Amino acid sequence: MQNPIEARIAALGLALPDAPAPAANYVPYVQSGALLFVSGQISAGPDGLITGKLGADLDLDAGVEAARACALALIAQVRAACGGDLTRLRRVVKLTGFVNCAPDFTDQPKVVNGASDLMVAVFGEAGRHARAAVGAPSLPLGVAVEIEGVFELS
Repeated sequence: MQNPIEARIAALGLALPDAPAPAANYVPYVQSGALLFVSGQISAGPDGLITGKLGADLDLDAGVEAARACALALIAQVRAACGGDLTRLRRVVKLTGFVNCAPDFTDQPKVVNGASDLMVAVFGEAGRHARAAVGAPSLPLGVAVEIEGVFELS
């Protein structure tokens, strides 16, 4: 039987990917007490990496979708850390989003809203979180967005 959070994800027409493996010498997440720190998740979809620079070769809508893809990967990591039981998530504490963008691009918060809005859609009030949205001149593998997160577990 599907838990209510997985049912919400399905109702949104989304599917969680498998938790991505680390691309270098780090772990995907670390739990300290009730807090789960999830390493930065890069924008990737079913067709591969979502690459490009906002304000140059990607528009705002593409950036929002890239951030949503990062959020799905974050949730997949939380699910892996919880042994498959997303009902253990008590709260999304903080997201930090990095946006690969042109020097004059100033809509980083609107891009990262793609992830923030998804967290609220999936987890309700527990999905509301503190946040930073930062512009970067480049990101690993040329991806459009990278987001890390801190979560509270039961």
